Amino acid sequence: MDDLIKTAAEAAEADAMPHMHEVHSDPDAQNAQDQPMPKGVTAKPVAQKSPAQWAYERTILYLKKFEEGLDDGHEIAMGFAGTDAGVLRIEGMGYFDPDIVTFYGVDQTGNKMQLVQHVSQLSVLFRALPKAVETAAPKRIGFKLIQDLEQGDA
Repeated sequence: MDDLIKTAAEAAEADAMPHMHEVHSDPDAQNAQDQPMPKGVTAKPVAQKSPAQWAYERTILYLKKFEEGLDDGHEIAMGFAGTDAGVLRIEGMGYFDPDIVTFYGVDQTGNKMQLVQHVSQLSVLFRALPKAVETAAPKRIGFKLIQDLEQGDA
């Protein structure tokens, strides 16, 4: 517990700031909370964000962190639980206020896919897939999504 006495302003600010905590078995693993939060995540108090925006922003942080651990031979994809839909190679992500998050991409055969999901059912399984043969470098959507959050326009 924090034994410090806080002013009302300090307490309100602490409630408005997003908090993140992780523990890994590898002592050298960099935790997501060790990285600075993008401007788009911290500019607006959490209480003023829709469930869709808040889920979108946090999912991006995890997505980018996952991508940072991939080698040049792999790209991020999303698996689906309870269905034979396979995986979606993530090429884009968005949200629709107040409560929808969507993922855009292609399946393993290159067919276009889109997942539209209510935030109450959001469950994302990231997977590393070998990169598409025809691309010279792996696509990194997480870096583009973080760049968008850094601009603070989300």
